[in-house]
Amino acid sequence: MKSIPCVAFALIASSPLTPSQQEKSAITAARILGEIPDGPLPPPEPPRPKFIVPAENVLASKSIQQGGRKITFQKIAPIALPPPVIAPPVDLTDPAIQTRIADFREETSDEEFLFVGASIFKLKGSTPLTLVNTWPQGQGEPIVFWSSADFGLLSGFSSYVGSDEITRSLLLMWSTSELETHYDLENELGPDGPKLPDLPPGKATFKIISGKPSPQTLTGIQSLHDLYNNEYDRLLTAYQGRERARLQQEAELKANPPRPKDIVINYWRIEAPAAQTGGAK
Repeated sequence: MKSIPCVAFALIASSPLTPSQQEKSAITAARILGEIPDGPLPPPEPPRPKFIVPAENVLASKSIQQGGRKITFQKIAPIALPPPVIAPPVDLTDPAIQTRIADFREETSDEEFLFVGASIFKLKGSTPLTLVNTWPQGQGEPIVFWSSADFGLLSGFSSYVGSDEITRSLLLMWSTSELETHYDLENELGPDGPKLPDLPPGKATFKIISGKPSPQTLTGIQSLHDLYNNEYDRLLTAYQGRERARLQQEAELKANPPRPKDIVINYWRIEAPAAQTGGAK
């Protein structure tokens, strides 16, 4: 068995969808928001200006070697810092604050957050099976279901609009295991693990095995499968591009491993230590 761990900063019916339901889902308005990354990450931001202490302000210095780099501790002359900003206490009974809270709730009432954990099992000669745990709004008991969608392909976007026009934010954490047979999968799940589902071939479907999703959450998960089915080629192409970029980056790091950078730690005492009280004499 080969296990490929992946993260990525991307879910339900009590039985598989019927053909009529699949035909209906194909014409929904579910859509992905934003672009889907299909290659290397954007270049990092330029480094911030270095903090340089004039030599005359360095009162003491000591260096050690650790992990192939030099770490230098410098005691420096105190630096005047601005006073900390202390926010005034908020009176939640203030009518103006209550109005702002009510406005915020109204503005976000048509949004949903889905935190998802997906274990993808790929068997030779078979469609992938994904065991999914999802927490609507990131709270409560998880809803658990089997899906015939490869959730790794859904890792390229973080928000989408469901067929009910509700915007969903998606946080997906996933891993992939490559297996030879269904026996290997059953062994992977263990004797106390969930039983394998009987999902139909063709378009990706799902089957809940525990939890009671609300109608809104159910629609969100169904819409995610609609996106998978309708945008499969686009999702696959983008995923393959990201994988090529990842493998290329790993090869470059292996060929040219980064060297540990030297570190300078500056410090000073801002006040005298408090006098000790009590204790043994």
